[in-house]
Amino acid sequence: MQQRPAENQRLILLNPGPVTLTSRVRGALAAGDWCHREPEFAALIRDINLRLGQVHGSLVQDYCAVTLAGSGTSAVEAMLSSFAPDHGTTLVVANGVYGERMQRMLAAHGKPHRLAEHDWTAGIDLAVIEKCLQSDPSISHLAIVHHETTTGRLNDIAAVGRLCQARGLTMLLDAVSSFGAEQIDAAAWNLGALAGTANKCLHGAPGLSFVLARNDLWASPALKAGSIYLDLRAYYASQHRDGYSPFTLPVQIAFALHEALLEHAEEGGAEARRQLYLARAQRIHSALSVCGVATLLRPDEYSSVLWSYRLPARRSYAELHAALKAEGFIIYAGQGDLGRQIFRIAHMGDIQEEDLIRLCTALTGNLGTRL
Repeated sequence: MQQRPAENQRLILLNPGPVTLTSRVRGALAAGDWCHREPEFAALIRDINLRLGQVHGSLVQDYCAVTLAGSGTSAVEAMLSSFAPDHGTTLVVANGVYGERMQRMLAAHGKPHRLAEHDWTAGIDLAVIEKCLQSDPSISHLAIVHHETTTGRLNDIAAVGRLCQARGLTMLLDAVSSFGAEQIDAAAWNLGALAGTANKCLHGAPGLSFVLARNDLWASPALKAGSIYLDLRAYYASQHRDGYSPFTLPVQIAFALHEALLEHAEEGGAEARRQLYLARAQRIHSALSVCGVATLLRPDEYSSVLWSYRLPARRSYAELHAALKAEGFIIYAGQGDLGRQIFRIAHMGDIQEEDLIRLCTALTGNLGTRL
């Protein structure tokens, strides 16, 4: 049986979402019971969409948001279903689980696409992308993950964005694990749309996700979405007309997201959150380095949001997870072939100084004597 933390011990989530909520955001979940078809809730959704567009300065002028019920994966699929072309090809650049998932989404919706596949531990190779473009002149869009949480790699979207600008490719970005913390330069990347979620770097509760798209995409003739529920133009038409949504949104989760957006802005916005995560990452990395625990990637290849570490010899993930859970911390396993090789630690959510001290002590106590 898995050990659980003591009843009076706060549980700190170090998985890549959902996060440990602040008391302020958790309190918003109990704000009341509203009907989603009342004008008060419509006004709340309009304000959420407005604030989502203000999280990153490069999105303020030319992008609008819509909010939908579901995880970040639903937002990514909605983005691809609604904006990947039916006539033309989307090149999916993948170096992890989530890039490969985008390819499967396009296949499920019957959208023309190609895959520029990379090893999961490799960075993006522009030569591979160039080769695909040279061999297929029908490629008009490029889909890519900003922060690939399979490994924690922050992909070099600036370099890919310069290529998109030079080639006139519209970028469709999975920003699920980066929105609200990592830097986004929409114009320089020729960004058409991005997908994000409430329960990662924004520190909201799970259940709402969103897509921001360039205004000319919202105004362009509708593509075949291949889905009723994921047709983003239906959300845009209703949410930007009167604030209502075509389908029921989770009211209490919206209360929490609105409060999280207020908190995010008051604390200094995306750059302040990135710096906060980087400081936490360095503290944790230093503690694990003392134990001789190595990172999977080079430290300069990681996002601020999540890092991956190699499991020491003779130490299973299940054993380490159980030991840390008993002390009040939830780490995350590797995926696929990395499942037996690594563990992952995210830096999001309400992690206080005393939590960091206790975490570093727990890590060194559980790993320092097992090497």
